[in-house]
Amino acid sequence: MIRIAVADDDRDCTRQLCQYIDDFARESGQNCDVTVYHDGDELVERYKAQFDIILLDVEMPFLNGMTAAELIRRQDPEVIIIFITNMAQYAIRGYAVDALDYVLKPVNYFAFSQRLSRAIQRINRREAAYLTIPVKGGAMKLAVRDIYYVESRGHQLIYHTRTGDHAAAGGTIQQAEEDLKTHGFFRSNKGYLVNLEHVDGVRDGCVLIHGEQLIISRTRKSAFLEALTNYVSGVGR
Repeated sequence: MIRIAVADDDRDCTRQLCQYIDDFARESGQNCDVTVYHDGDELVERYKAQFDIILLDVEMPFLNGMTAAELIRRQDPEVIIIFITNMAQYAIRGYAVDALDYVLKPVNYFAFSQRLSRAIQRINRREAAYLTIPVKGGAMKLAVRDIYYVESRGHQLIYHTRTGDHAAAGGTIQQAEEDLKTHGFFRSNKGYLVNLEHVDGVRDGCVLIHGEQLIISRTRKSAFLEALTNYVSGVGR
């Protein structure tokens, strides 16, 4: 299911885009769920990172598309944004909010379907692996790519992630290592399991991750540096 938001104050254009999405879904076999908003503020006010793709008109009366995109990006770095506009110069500004593309009005179906196909290809390429960890009162689902490192602290595991630190209610560092061994994680010492994707460098016997320094033990230094070199060069990925 591809979840798409259409935000445009021009109701004729909105109807056309929805029809194009229906046509595209029928031709491609994709299952698309579409939600329509008639202004940027309506989209931002109700936004909960629930969409895969946003088709966003640049010019809207209450909150324009560029400002709406900036606000959305603060809470959702993953959603694909495609601007709908009659002014090509907005495409350059779109880089500031990591927009995938833009479509010029009046919207041509062929051009639109090409952009939508490209967006779905990106979604398919970045399908994330997830790890479910037990937490107090239930469980939490974490995107593996968002985990910076796992720390063994006493008898507790702390998952340091893009969205914050999450304490697991159970488990061992050995079990976490087993769960994550195929996702580019490696132990820097007995207490840290590091996501090699997020390593910024190695200095003074420490691995640097998002401003933090984690000690590399002497017994693991050679193996860790070899694993990091292989990961960066693409060996085994």
